[in-house]
Amino acid sequence: MSLAVAAKPQLKPAVQGQKKDYSLIILGGGPAGLAAAIYALRAKLDVLLVEKMVLGGQASTTYHIDNYPGFPDGISGLDLAVKMSEQAEKLGLKFDWGNVDKIVHHKNRFEVHLPGKTLTCQALIFAAGAEPLKLNVPGEEEFRGRGVSYCATCDGPFYQDKNIMVIGGGNSAVEEALFLTRFAKKVGIVHRRDTLRADKLVADQAKNHPKIYFFWNSVLEKIVGSKNVESVVLREVKTNNTSSVPAEGVFVYIGTKPNSELIKPLVKQDDRGFIMTDEKMATATPGLFVAGDCRVKALRQVVTAVADGAIAAQSAREYLEGLTSQG
Repeated sequence: MSLAVAAKPQLKPAVQGQKKDYSLIILGGGPAGLAAAIYALRAKLDVLLVEKMVLGGQASTTYHIDNYPGFPDGISGLDLAVKMSEQAEKLGLKFDWGNVDKIVHHKNRFEVHLPGKTLTCQALIFAAGAEPLKLNVPGEEEFRGRGVSYCATCDGPFYQDKNIMVIGGGNSAVEEALFLTRFAKKVGIVHRRDTLRADKLVADQAKNHPKIYFFWNSVLEKIVGSKNVESVVLREVKTNNTSSVPAEGVFVYIGTKPNSELIKPLVKQDDRGFIMTDEKMATATPGLFVAGDCRVKALRQVVTAVADGAIAAQSAREYLEGLTSQG
């Protein structure tokens, strides 16, 4: 469990689902899943939310979100997740806690298989999100938890007065690099291009920060250490020259991959595995809707995940009403 989660009230809702058949099951308790739950509950649907970890998804591990409407001073990802889960609980959210093994679709019903039990529903919202991409370089797996991390909020406090590297050039990489300056002595940003992909506002903050420096046109080739990370090997992409740079921590932010394997037989996907939907979040399988970071979309942010969840819940309600009218 991360330091951030341990220091706050739990995100696990109090009301456990007691039955096995529901009108609607939502898989995933991140912003998309919670928004879907809120909208579905307000529509008086018979809803169960299934989550395998903590409510809030990746948003709960984000130190500061400053682009979510309604919070002019920003809000921590964990605090936002708590507020969302409390709102859903107030509406009567029921949940089941576990890892889904299999999803089966048969005759207008879905079977959701968890260890030791099977849940059923007429409509399913899949909001399982995405997880960080790995570099797949020597030393990455070996030193995971011993200097290699994918969560600055979780692990940043362990790097007090240390030299660390952040790999990536998008918003997540730069925002987390700025957060890590609270603890680290120096933060190096390693980016394969000569300009950041991050928004100009946050990019300028990083460029002007006295603790942050850059390795432009560079990629990480190897992570080196004994018990813990001690250095990294970087390669300059234009010259192919390599260099060893001392570092006691490596934080990786190079993108995400969708958690879409469970419903692969039921949907269409792009070449990266992200799920294709229409504007109503509907998929190739009637009654199956997808919301959040696991679907094909132009922007993956908390605000767009919430919008997806709201639309998916509305579409699920319309689908269920259609089944009722058919008798």
